[in-house]
Formats: sequence, C-alpha cells, structure tokens
Amino acid sequence: MKLLSILLALAAITVSADPEADACAAAAGTYMTGVVSDGPTFKTGSYRQGVELSHTHVQLINDADNNTYDIAIDNVYADGYDNAGENVPDPLTSLVPGTHIELCGLPFPGGMHWVHSNCGVTPSRSQPDGWVKIIDDSTGNIGSNLEESQEYCYLWGN
Repeated sequence: MKLLSILLALAAITVSADPEADACAAAAGTYMTGVVSDGPTFKTGSYRQGVELSHTHVQLINDADNNTYDIAIDNVYADGYDNAGENVPDPLTSLVPGTHIELCGLPFPGGMHWVHSNCGVTPSRSQPDGWVKIIDDSTGNIGSNLEESQEYCYLWGN
C-alpha cells in the first residue's frame, strides 16, 4: 500500500502544468512561445496545381532561451489567403513586433515551420498537426489557430 501511494504521488508530479504544451506533444509537434521581434514579411513560393505556396516569416525571440528564430508560416492555411495576393494574408498581418505567440510545429536549424493544420492526417514527428496562436498577455488567454484553414488540403490529396 505504501509503494502504491509513492507511485501515485510520483505520477501526479510528472503531469504537465501546461495543457498547450501537452496538446502540441499529442499532435507530434515541438512547442515554443515567444515574442515577435520582426515581421511579418511575405515570401514568394513555388506553385502546386496552380496555387502559390507562399510563406509569411516572422522573427521570434523564444521565451525559453531568449534566442531569435525564423518562423516560416504557410500562407495557404490562413483564412485570408485568397484575398492577399502577393501580400501577408489576414490574420497573419496581426503578427507584428511585440505580439506574444505560441507555436506548435517542426523545428529546423534556426527556426520552425509546419506551424499549420495537417489536414486531418494522423500527426507524426515529420508532419505534426501544428498551429500559430496569439497569447493575450493581459489575460493569459490564448487565441484560436491562425493556420487552421482546410481549403487547400486537396493539394496534398486530403
């Protein structure tokens, strides 16, 4: 009985206090929070079935290590993609310097990408079900995913 009590106490200690980080781990992604230091900037991209796979980039100062990372955000997953043309689509235009955000995605040396929906495919370490969300520092509330549009999932057979 004493051993069971000790094991239950240890299990309680290992439960994460951050449900967003837990959700990202469950989505097979890497979790990061930080403050936008530069951007957003539009980058042209290649075409797939006549649809431009452009990106929005922001520079992010990571809360955990204070290093700056390049965040590449796929524009086709933003609701405002169709109307943006060769510009940063809404709602990604809100990612201005000083904006506190959280990300779930796939890291690369010096940055992170795949911070978008994976169109219902079972998440994996190489294809997480990621997101970009704004953190309201005054309330601690976390906004909805800015990268959840499913309109162009057909480009990847989904």
